[in-house]
Amino acid sequence: MVRHFLKIADLSPDEILSLVKNARANKGELSTRLAHKCLGMIFAKPSTRTRASFTAGVYQLGGHVMFISEREMQLGRGETIEDTARVLSGYLDGVVIRTYRQDDVEKFASAAEVPVINGLTDERHPCQALSDLMTMSEQADDLAKTKVVYLGDGNNVAVSLMNGCASVGAAITVCTPEDLAPPQWAVREAEALAAVSGSRVSVTSDPQTAVEGADFVYTDVWFSMGQQKNSEKRRQLDPYRIDGALLAKARPDAKVMHCLPAHRGEEIAAEVMDGPQSIVFAQAENRLYAQKELLKFLLADGQR
Repeated sequence: MVRHFLKIADLSPDEILSLVKNARANKGELSTRLAHKCLGMIFAKPSTRTRASFTAGVYQLGGHVMFISEREMQLGRGETIEDTARVLSGYLDGVVIRTYRQDDVEKFASAAEVPVINGLTDERHPCQALSDLMTMSEQADDLAKTKVVYLGDGNNVAVSLMNGCASVGAAITVCTPEDLAPPQWAVREAEALAAVSGSRVSVTSDPQTAVEGADFVYTDVWFSMGQQKNSEKRRQLDPYRIDGALLAKARPDAKVMHCLPAHRGEEIAAEVMDGPQSIVFAQAENRLYAQKELLKFLLADGQR
């Protein structure tokens, strides 16, 4: 059976924890696990970490990468997503897609005969959440005993982080202005996962209270790709900036996370991002290790 990774719930909690454990154990692995396999990467959005980490990961596992710009495909001339998926399934061993609509990724996967990985959509960023869980596990012996607080815009990163934490039992608070809260369908998804794992999911608009007792304080850019910057949204988000004063309300040993790219001085103060409590760049590096395990699981470990 072909397995896809389009959202966090596509993996069971045990599978997520196993991937996290293996990613930590196999850092620096060079092998031939993906020998003679080719991963296609279809990108409609710019990328630094997703493109570089998947490319490096495939090469380190002995495979090859084919980068395909969406603008250069026949999709632009009317070929359907489903037809494209069927054709590429005959050439490739897996596909990473980074695009706008989650529905487009779902359509592609429904017709594909090879594993499909969501490299980011406007709704979700599951690969980021998987590596975030790995990063947190390096700092905490038991994720189920941690409190994670996300501050800022209730975007795709917030959605997948919320679902990832809920899946493995970590308490998660998403703290945003009321107008920028994560969508209700995402909250319901997380609550359903939390009901099984014993996690606690909360959504609030009070950053001062939210960060109390936090083990991890997480943020993302206030304006996602494709969004036009505006002063009203920036005004709403100003109280959610992670600066020294807000961080002081968390646990003394709390760690600061950011999925990058960061705008120092906007969603996070420079002295916090570059300070001793920041694990931002370890978090970015872990994209490589977590995704290598995901690739092995989907493409090399008998899932097809």
